[in-house]
Amino acid sequence: MADLLTAPPVLSGHYAFFFDLDGTLAGIKPHPDQVAIPDAVLQDLHQLSLMNERALALISGRSMAELDMLASPYHFPLAGVHGAERRDIHDQTHIVSLPDALTQWLQKQLSAALAELPGTELEAKGMAFALHYRQAPQYEERVLTLAREIANAHPQLALQPGKCVVELKPQGINKGAAITAFMATPPFKGRTPVFIGDDLTDETGFRVVNQARGISVKVGPGETVAQWRLADVASVWQWISDIANQQQQQIAQNQGGNHYGSLSRRL
Repeated sequence: MADLLTAPPVLSGHYAFFFDLDGTLAGIKPHPDQVAIPDAVLQDLHQLSLMNERALALISGRSMAELDMLASPYHFPLAGVHGAERRDIHDQTHIVSLPDALTQWLQKQLSAALAELPGTELEAKGMAFALHYRQAPQYEERVLTLAREIANAHPQLALQPGKCVVELKPQGINKGAAITAFMATPPFKGRTPVFIGDDLTDETGFRVVNQARGISVKVGPGETVAQWRLADVASVWQWISDIANQQQQQIAQNQGGNHYGSLSRRL
């Protein structure tokens, strides 16, 4: 039944928007450094943010530093490393970290283990570690087994599978929890959440949004708890553009439309 999901409607209302990045706002690339968001898409996101009282955030497994670089020159609320680090609308940061001794041990053990698997790559994020095997898919099971063994030995760690990657991160950290934290405070509070993502790491976000009777959108094929589906990244770009253009047209038709905040409350 999941593959029968249809594209979401063009939204016009009192919404809070949450976007994953890789595979959602930007295509998957062989190496994370090759990823970019087109300028036109960033402009549409900025416009959408302004017209919804800045209730728009990026939620990703990437660090906040990477998200800021990819979203430049715009400055959005962020949840990086699946929510282990978060920046709210007031630029206040909220960080969940692992003990220094455990972090150092993980760095040493994982580096040594992946050195024996050519083509795999360790990405150290400070409070989390991503084990990439996109360039060496033949080692998928060995990488997953390694991650499972370490997670099982350390209760403070959680395992997060993704597309050709598995992450070790602090227990209790996920995109659903990040969305919940954002929704507890203005300008997100009181709005209907919308979350768009593409892989297993986004399913917790879909569940939270579904519970809030929001709009959950899966990008690409595969089983999901999301209620709607967009075929690919290009479809996401078009959907964002359609929403931004529709809201802009409504502003032009509305007296006092320069005031985004009052308008968004009436839509």
